[in-house]
Amino acid sequence: MRLPEEPDLPPQIYIAPLIDVVFALLTFFIISTLFLTRSQGLPVALPRAVTAESQKASQIVVTISQKGELAVDKKSIVIDTLPAAVREILKRNPKSVVVIQADERVSHGQVITVMDRLRSIPGIRLGIATRQP
Repeated sequence: MRLPEEPDLPPQIYIAPLIDVVFALLTFFIISTLFLTRSQGLPVALPRAVTAESQKASQIVVTISQKGELAVDKKSIVIDTLPAAVREILKRNPKSVVVIQADERVSHGQVITVMDRLRSIPGIRLGIATRQP
């Protein structure tokens, strides 16, 4: 009793599982980049600037909310303790750039007050956060 000979099938790659894996990886990378692009600070509406450039150095984010509340790297502080708080962080990483992230509805005077307090720190590098149009 002889069995009939089966034809040899060429090897195949099943594409359906491959597509599932590719979409799973794509989803992972999209979600992980969303977490990497969030800045450290309170939610504020940044003003627009056509000439805005992104900073690559490590940042210390000083946030001024619409209500005038002040925070350094998401920790609420008062204006009198601002220079001391920034100095402590700069001791750990002296090449950091201090970025002022002020809501666009905050008065100009309040931003200037914060900048003056920060400029009292020797060797400080300041930047102002904006969003591109």
